[in-house]
Amino acid sequence: MAMFVLSGKINCPYYAKAELLADKLQNYLPNFRIRKISIPSEKWKEWLEDICRKNGWKHKESPLIWREIVHQGGKGLLLGGFSDFLEHCQIYYNVTSDMPADIMVQIAEENLEAHKQLLAEAQHRANLVRHIWISSALSSTSQFLMSSLISADVFPNISTIDVHLLDLDGDEEVLHHLKNELEHQALHLLHQVTIHTDLEQAFQKADVIILLDEPWCDDIATVDERELKKQKIDAISERYREYGRLIDTQTKKEVKVIVSGESFVNLRCSLLLDYTHSIHSHQIVALATQLENEARAIVAKKLNVRPADVRDVIVWGNISGSFYVDLQKTKVFNYDGPVKGPEFFSLPAQNIINDRTWIETDFQELVRSRRAAVVSRMNRTTAMSCSHGILTVLKAWNGLGAGNEVFSLGVLCSGYHDLPDGVVLSVPLTFTDGKWSALSDVTIGVDLKERLQHSANEIGQFLTAKSNKDCSR
Repeated sequence: MAMFVLSGKINCPYYAKAELLADKLQNYLPNFRIRKISIPSEKWKEWLEDICRKNGWKHKESPLIWREIVHQGGKGLLLGGFSDFLEHCQIYYNVTSDMPADIMVQIAEENLEAHKQLLAEAQHRANLVRHIWISSALSSTSQFLMSSLISADVFPNISTIDVHLLDLDGDEEVLHHLKNELEHQALHLLHQVTIHTDLEQAFQKADVIILLDEPWCDDIATVDERELKKQKIDAISERYREYGRLIDTQTKKEVKVIVSGESFVNLRCSLLLDYTHSIHSHQIVALATQLENEARAIVAKKLNVRPADVRDVIVWGNISGSFYVDLQKTKVFNYDGPVKGPEFFSLPAQNIINDRTWIETDFQELVRSRRAAVVSRMNRTTAMSCSHGILTVLKAWNGLGAGNEVFSLGVLCSGYHDLPDGVVLSVPLTFTDGKWSALSDVTIGVDLKERLQHSANEIGQFLTAKSNKDCSR
């Protein structure tokens, strides 16, 4: 049995004529088989030169036709172009082609149109795939996060998700084990899982990047607390310089970047923004949801309601440093007080508590002490809280949830209530149609402005130290 291989430019009329002649012979001859290779016009020359070099052939035009003798191991025997193929068919099979030139052109145009449709369909399928990258993939937060993340509840109208597990300091064998565990869950949207232990291909085609705490920062051995902080900042700066460069060059331009965790969250977000020039600053945010949740739990306990009944807590400032928890927009549902209403009825938290001193002192200290206790333990509860916050923000960012819900996120807030420029501060914002906007109807008094300036100075000194070190290189 012989296999005839027909290759040619998609829009070549003689390739179209050879196709029809070969189809005719395949229909009538039981031992006649054909294989077609359609090449886009712009790639034809390079493809032709490559295959001729590999086989030792000489040919310059479209189409190129050869025989593969199947029972002899597929050795290629060059026939040549359309005229050579036509002559072969006339001699061996007594079949010819009398196709008019206008039909040849029409078929060539149809081939080209079909190719364009295939490309469009392939692009459409590619657009439905979401590439999600998770750093510190072996952390507890990552493992809590992944199963819930790969869901239509988070990514509506998406058919496929590729998950990329990045852990530059992790054990590759353990990463393979995590990959297998995730694949064995047979999640409906999951297409494939890839693992990465170096920066060479990090963040390629990324739609979403979730940057968790770097665990190696906790392994730095030193007895001096000031030196420990300096070493951590140096290590983070070095890592996030590389992250920023790769995000700037290798991701999709609409990428969403979430910086989460406990350590230097605002600083890490600021560093990314320093090194990403082609990505809009609105696409890189830092999460304060864990602080929000701590504050909600404290208010809920004081008012004898569930934490879920306390909404729209605001965290201002440096998420990992000098922050301030604000209840000016906070609503409380299902409160057992003198005024009651239906399920959607709420009361302002400040009106119910009615104790400004407690809000400004005890409440603030309770949030800080609870956060410090959780950070020191770094246990599974922290991982659960962190992963829940990431999912909550991603849902809102993807257009899910109530449009009036208030979130506290670390963002560049240039021009917002005359706050300091060029520094990532946590401010209240809302999501609408997949975009966030800072909340305008909030009161920022003199005391709060002073607190925010202190937070900005706190972050700014780290950035200045980093810049000075860069300049000294």
